[in-house]
Amino acid sequence: MGFFTSAIGTLQTLVVAIGAGLAVWGGINLMEGYGGDNPGAKSQGMKQLMAGAGIGVIGLTLVPQLASLF
Repeated sequence: MGFFTSAIGTLQTLVVAIGAGLAVWGGINLMEGYGGDNPGAKSQGMKQLMAGAGIGVIGLTLVPQLASLF
């Protein structure tokens, strides 16, 4: 059972890290869009930022619930 607990903790860390990376990348694209007055880059940056935040929330809330399945 300890293996599953460790694996779930590792999975949670990976999912949150991927979400944070996507959110940072989206923030950079958003700022580039504002700097160059590029509406396409602003839109893409906002979408990436929100997707990264959503993935981070999933990693923090849903992944730990996997422990109850095992």
